Order: sequence, then structure tokens, then C-alpha cells
Amino acid sequence: MLGNPDDIIDDYLPENGNTGYRVSRYDLDLQYKVTTNRLAGTAIITATAKAHLARLQLDLAPTMSVTQVLVNGARARHTHRKGKLTVTPTTPVPPGGALSVKVRYAGNPRPIRGRWGEVGWEELTAGSLCANQPNGAPSWFPCDDHPVSKASYRIAITTDSPFSVVANGVLTEKRTKAAQTRWVFEQTEPMTTYLASIQIGQYETVSLAKSPVPVDLVAPRALRAQARARFEPQVQMLDLFTRLFGPYPFPRYTAVVTEDPLDIPLEAQGFSTFGANHCEPANDAERLVAHELAHQWFGNSVTLARWKDIWLHEGFACYAEWLWSEHSGGRSADEWAHHYYAKLAASRGRRPLTDPGPDLMFEDWVYKRGALTLHALRLRIGDESFFALLRHWTDKYRYGSVSTEDFTTLAAGHSSQALGDLWQAWLREPALPPFPLRS
Repeated sequence: MLGNPDDIIDDYLPENGNTGYRVSRYDLDLQYKVTTNRLAGTAIITATAKAHLARLQLDLAPTMSVTQVLVNGARARHTHRKGKLTVTPTTPVPPGGALSVKVRYAGNPRPIRGRWGEVGWEELTAGSLCANQPNGAPSWFPCDDHPVSKASYRIAITTDSPFSVVANGVLTEKRTKAAQTRWVFEQTEPMTTYLASIQIGQYETVSLAKSPVPVDLVAPRALRAQARARFEPQVQMLDLFTRLFGPYPFPRYTAVVTEDPLDIPLEAQGFSTFGANHCEPANDAERLVAHELAHQWFGNSVTLARWKDIWLHEGFACYAEWLWSEHSGGRSADEWAHHYYAKLAASRGRRPLTDPGPDLMFEDWVYKRGALTLHALRLRIGDESFFALLRHWTDKYRYGSVSTEDFTTLAAGHSSQALGDLWQAWLREPALPPFPLRS
């Protein structure tokens, strides 16, 4: 399902997301000057009214200044305060009516500061990146910033010619004129706003695989050899995950390595971004490479409808790390489960997995407990049923929005025994249950 059919604001991010309409497409035409960090853009947002719309709102950071708004071709009044662009069409749009909102804007983008640190558009030493999760997308384009608001995208960006651009989807056009190059990407598979991303740097592209899924590495020349050694295993990872999780959901996959170090890798639809530090031999990069790749299935294709269910992203991606380790000759998934169970048992985290609260949603209590929940399920129903369930999950909800209830309901059809006690203990109880035993 696309857009926000329930018209409900997320409790974890009550200042983001909007009601009254459903977006189906974003057309972004951007110009970016690297040396001055100056972004100018025109965004055309295609949507359908779900209610009588005498006015509507979009999320857009205060660092962006709006110069003009058109609704269905006519100038519209607008105000822009506290991260909300409020638009009043000349003529109200009736329920079911087509809605085209054109916004011209410009500014010096910078990350949005909040309880999760700084997220959004970020300058690098030579270039920039987007790290949007969970609410950074409005730092660089006007949007309905709600996880269930999925749409197709066209992202066109013109920037200085020494720089390369990576964005979501497939590159359909690249044209250089004078000292500027225009890059155009088409993202046809529905995508939520926090996964929209642009990476700009002085990069070179290395092809790691051409089929069955093209896999590329994009990195600075000085890091190319080192990065290739670290990221070549993702070709084998993709093969394993395709067998375990089902077909890869997008046309290609790219790993971007920045010249700058990054604290953590960044996920986006169709690619992931890593720092130069993730190329260092002592860095635990292989685990992170597996984690970010797994998000293409769990998080990017199959996406939570509410942030309280983030274990459906992070628990699954963490479990994929363990599966890769098991497959590649490292610790087994069961050994990793025992390892992290001991860590969680010694921690102070005590919140239900299905509603950890916004302060804990990016903590190990969610990530590792989510993986342990999947391990408990695997031990209960057996490998054949467990992996059949994962493939059914990624197929049934491909490009869709999901809840924990969707997963538990689907799991019931892959189990010969009731699972209510498992879900109660692992998903709903604050305390950590005893370590799971094989049935």
C-alpha cells in the first residue's frame, strides 16, 4: 500500500507526517554547490486528496526558504514555520481530487537536531551525504515525512563536475555542460521518505558483479583497493540472502565509501554508505556490510508502518549478520544468540520489543532482542518453516507497509503449534525471557 491510508501521525515522531492526502510521486530537480553548501530545488509532489483540503502541510526544515508554491498550476498562499510548510490552495481540493504541489526553495541544508542526534543532509570534507533516519528527509526536500508514506521518485541533481553523485534508483541520464554535470535517477519501486538519499563525492565506481544483480562499489580513488577487499564479500552475501529471504527487491545494489570516517553506516533504498574507517582491517565491517544489505529486504522493501515496530527492520538485519557468520565459517547463529543474550541479560533495558519508546528504538535492546526473537521462532518451528516464512513475508509485503501483527499472523500459517506464548514472552513482556530451547 502506498501513502498514508490511515491518516495517523506516528506517536514517536508527532511533529512529522501530515494528514489529508496520499503522495504517489516526488519529482525533485536540485542544484547543489559543494563549496558553499548551497542547495536550490524545485519539488513537484503528486498526490490524491483523502479529504476536503482547504489547506495542507508538508514537512520542510527551517533552513530552507520557500519562494513559490503552486497547487494544480495556480499560485497558492503559504507559510513556513517550525518545520511545517502550510499551503492554502486558491480552490480547495475535494476528496479523491488530484493534487500537484510545486515548491521552489533554496538554502544551506544542515542536519536536523533531535533526540537521536543530527540527521539529514550533512557536509563532508569534499561533498555531502544524506543520513535521514528517522526524520532527516525534510532537511533537503518538502515531503510527507511518515514511514508509511511510500512513493516513486525522480531525483535530478546538478553539481560541480569533479564530483560524482549516487542517488536512489537507476541512473537514466548524465549530462555534462561546462563545469556542471546533471545526474537523473528514477526510483520506480515505492520508497519511504527517510530512505531517499543523495551522496556526493569525488568517487570512482568499481563493478563487483553484473548478474544476476549488478553490485557496485563507489569509493575515492585512494581507498578503492582497500574498499574492494572489504566489500567484495557482499556479492556472496547477496547470493545467500536471496536464497534465504527471496529475490532481491531492487534493480541493483551499491556500497558507497566516503572519504570521511562515519560513526555508523547509513542505509538507503538500493544502496548503503560507509565511512573510510570501515575499510580498516581492524574494523568490524563485514558484520555491518551484511546488516546494511539485509535492510534492502527488511526495512526498505518491507517497511514498518509505525516506528514502534522497528524491530521488524533491525532485529531482522541483525539476525542476517548471524546467518552470514554461520554460512561463512564464523560463529553460528546459536553462538551469537548466546553471546548477545548474556549481554542483554546484564543490561538495564526493560521495555517491550513492540513498543520500546522513541529513546530506545535505536538501541541494542531492540536490535539484539529482535534477533533473539527470530532465533527463538526458528528453534520453535524449525529451519524449513522459518525460512519459508521469511520468503513468504518478503513476497507478500514486497514494497508494502507492515506491523508486528502482520508478521505474527503470517507466522501462524508456518507453525504446527500455537505461538502465542512465544510472542507474549519475546514481544510484549518488558523482561527478557529465558534463553529459547529447540522444540
